[in-house]
Amino acid sequence: MERSEWEEQCRLYEAYNELHGLAQAFDTPFDAPAVLVVGHQTDGKSALVEALMGFQFNHVGGGTKTRRPITLHMKYDPDCHSPLCRLVSDSDPALAQEKSLQDIQAYIEAENMRLEKEPCLFSAKEIIIRVEYKYCPNLTIIDTPGLIAPAPGPKNRALQGQARAVEALVRAKMQHKEFIILCLEDCSDWSNATTRRVVMQIDPELSRTVIVSTKLDTKIPQFARSSDVEVFLSPPTCMLDGCILGDSPFFTSVPSGRVGFGHDSVYRSNDEFKQAISLREKEDVASLEEKLARSLSIQERSRIGVSKLRSFLEELLQKRYMDNVPLIIPLLEKEYRSATRRMNEINQELSTLDELKLKEKGRVFHDMFLTKLSLLLKGTVVAPPDKFGETLQDERTNGGAFISSDGLQFPHKLIPNAGMRLYGGAQYHRAMAEFRFVVGGTKCPPITREEIVNACGVEDLHDGTNYSRTACVIAVAKARDTFEPFLHQLGCRLLHILKRLLPISVYLLQKDGEYLSGHEVFLRRVASAFNDFAETTERACREKCMEDLVSTTRYVTWSLHNKNRAGLRQFLDSFSGAEHTTVGGSSVSSGLSQDSSVGSVPSEKDTKSRADVKLSHLASGNDLTSIQTTETRLADLLDSTLWNRRLAPSSERIVYALVQQIFHGIREYFLASAELKFNCFLLMPVVDKLPALLREDLKSAFEDDLGQLFLTSRICDTYLGQQKRDIEIELKRIKRLKDNSDHYMSSLVLFDAILLPFLTPVE
Repeated sequence: MERSEWEEQCRLYEAYNELHGLAQAFDTPFDAPAVLVVGHQTDGKSALVEALMGFQFNHVGGGTKTRRPITLHMKYDPDCHSPLCRLVSDSDPALAQEKSLQDIQAYIEAENMRLEKEPCLFSAKEIIIRVEYKYCPNLTIIDTPGLIAPAPGPKNRALQGQARAVEALVRAKMQHKEFIILCLEDCSDWSNATTRRVVMQIDPELSRTVIVSTKLDTKIPQFARSSDVEVFLSPPTCMLDGCILGDSPFFTSVPSGRVGFGHDSVYRSNDEFKQAISLREKEDVASLEEKLARSLSIQERSRIGVSKLRSFLEELLQKRYMDNVPLIIPLLEKEYRSATRRMNEINQELSTLDELKLKEKGRVFHDMFLTKLSLLLKGTVVAPPDKFGETLQDERTNGGAFISSDGLQFPHKLIPNAGMRLYGGAQYHRAMAEFRFVVGGTKCPPITREEIVNACGVEDLHDGTNYSRTACVIAVAKARDTFEPFLHQLGCRLLHILKRLLPISVYLLQKDGEYLSGHEVFLRRVASAFNDFAETTERACREKCMEDLVSTTRYVTWSLHNKNRAGLRQFLDSFSGAEHTTVGGSSVSSGLSQDSSVGSVPSEKDTKSRADVKLSHLASGNDLTSIQTTETRLADLLDSTLWNRRLAPSSERIVYALVQQIFHGIREYFLASAELKFNCFLLMPVVDKLPALLREDLKSAFEDDLGQLFLTSRICDTYLGQQKRDIEIELKRIKRLKDNSDHYMSSLVLFDAILLPFLTPVE
C-alpha cells in the first residue's frame, strides 16, 4: 500500500471513528459501521478479538470475563511499534486519556468486579478504547458479554436470570442495522445452531452476519472421514438457514498462552504472539490437507485463519464506509444546521435577561400555554398520537379502571374508539362515555333473605313489619356502596387525562419554538400551578357529586322512584290480586295478576277506572259475598305482610320489587348528576378559571423574587454558558467530520473521473 493511499484511508477511518463517538456523545442519528462479536462464554470471543488486534489486553478463559461491551476503534499505523491505547472517558466522551495495556486491563477487571457485586451484573454502556498499532486492522470491533447456556432446574435460577440479562443486552446491540454481526460457533456439526439461534432472531436471513467456527485446531482431530471434513468446510446452504456474508463460514484458531514475563507466560512479546497466530494458521491448513488427502483450493484457503478473517472484515467495512459517505454528508449538514440553530437560541437567551424582558417572556409563555391547552381540549392532530395518545387499555392502566362491586371490568372492546390512541378532549369524551356505559348497565346487587329480615327491625309503637321502610333501607345502602366507588374512579380518570395535557402542551410549544428553554424554575412553577389547580378542582367537583349521592341515598322520595303515587298504589293493588289468587284460586284474579305484573307502572287513567269499579262494587251492598271476599283478601294480606314475621315469598317479592325501583331511580339520577357536575365544575374551570389563576400566580412570583424564578446573572452563566460550550464542541466536531467527508467525496469523484475512461469498453 502506498503512503498516500494509506494516509487517505486513515483519514476516512478517523472520520468514522469520530462519527461513532459523536453518535454516542450527542445522540445523533449517524450510522457508523462496526463489527459486533457475538458468542457464548466458551466460544473464544475475547481470544479472537485479541488475535485480530495483534496483541493481548483482556482476560481470556472460562466464566464471565466481559460484563460491559468493549468497543475497540483500531487503526493501522506502520510507524507505531507498540500498541498506543486511549481510554475514552465515561463521563465526557470527548476526552480520551492515554493508558498502558496494564492500566486498561486493570480498568476492565475493576469494572467486571464492580458489576459482579451489583444487582444488574451487566451494563450496556460501552467501554471505548482507541488503539493504534502496526498489527491493527482499520476496524471498529465491539466485544459483547458472552451468552450463557444455563442448566435447567430451580437450583440454577440465578444463572438463568443472568443468561436472560446477557441475551437481552446482546439482542439490543444487534438491533443496530449498521453493525456487521460476527457470529461465533464452537461446534463441529452445523446443525447445532447455538449462537445462530440468538442471532437469527434479529437477523433471520443472516444477511449482515459473518459466521466463524472457532478452535479449528481442536476440531480437525475429531473427524474420522474426509467426507465429514468436506461437509464441515463447505456446509450446504440449507444447514445455515440463510445467505451469510462471504457465502461460507470462516475457520480460526488462536494459540493458547499469555504475553508477559511471568513464569506462566508463553510469549515474551506481542510480536511472538503474532508469529504464533501465523504459524497456527499454516498448521491448520496442513492438517486439513492431510485429512482431505488433497490440497485446499484458493477459495477454501481464503476462509481459514485469523488473517483471512481480518482482511475480509477490513475490506467489508471499507466498502461500507465508502458507500455511506454520500449519505453521511446530508446528515452532517442537517445536524450542523440544528446545532447552529440551538446556538443562536442560546445567544438570544443570553441577550434578553433583563427584568422587563423576562417578565414579558413569562406573560407570553403563559398566554401560549393556555392557547395550547384550549387547542387540545377542542381537538387537534398536531401532537403525534403514537407518542402522546393512549388507548383505552393504556388509560385504564395509567389512570385507573371503572371496577364494579363484583370486581369485574366492562370489556374495553365494547367502548367506542377503545383501540384508538387519544388525548385531550377526545380522550375526556371517551372516558365519560365509558362511565355512562358502566354505570348505566349496573344492576342492583343480589338481596338475601337475611338482609330483608335484618332490615325489618322493630318499630317504636308496634312489633309489626314495615316492608316499604325495609325496601328503602336496603336500596339506599346498596346504592351508596355501589355508586360511591364509581365516583372516585371517575375523578381519578379525568384528573389523569387533564394532567396529561401539560406534557403535550409543552411539546406543542417546543415544536412551534415558543418554549422557554433554560428556565426550569419558571417552568416548574407553571407546571406545579396547573397540577395543583387540576387536583383542587377535581376534589371540589367530586365533593359536590358526593353531596348529591348522600342526599339521594339518605331520604327516599317516592315520586322520584315511582313517577307518581298512583303507580305505586296500582303495584300494591296488583300484588293484592295475586295474593287472592293464591288463597281462593280465582281464575279471574289470576288473570288480573298476570295483567298487572310486579314492578309495572300502569297509567293513571287505568288505575282510576279500576279503583272506581272496586268502590262502586263495595258500595252497592248487593253482593255480600263480594264484601266478605274483599275482607278476607285484606286480612290475608295483613297477615302475610304486617303481622307475620315469617318471610313469605309474597313479602320477599314486594321488597325485591321496591328495592329494584328505588335503586334504578338513584342510578339514573346519579349518572345524570355526576356527568353534568364534572362537565360544569371540572372541565369548564380549565377554560374560564385557570387563566385567571395562572395570571395571579405569575404576578405573585414576579413580586416575590424574579431572580429565583428565572436563571439570571451568575446562574445563567453557569447553565447557559455550559450549554453554549457543549454546542460549540459539537459544532467543531461536526464541521471537522463534514470537511473530512467532503474531502473524501471529492477524492472518490476524482478517482472515478480518472479511471472511468479506462473501465469503459471501446466500441
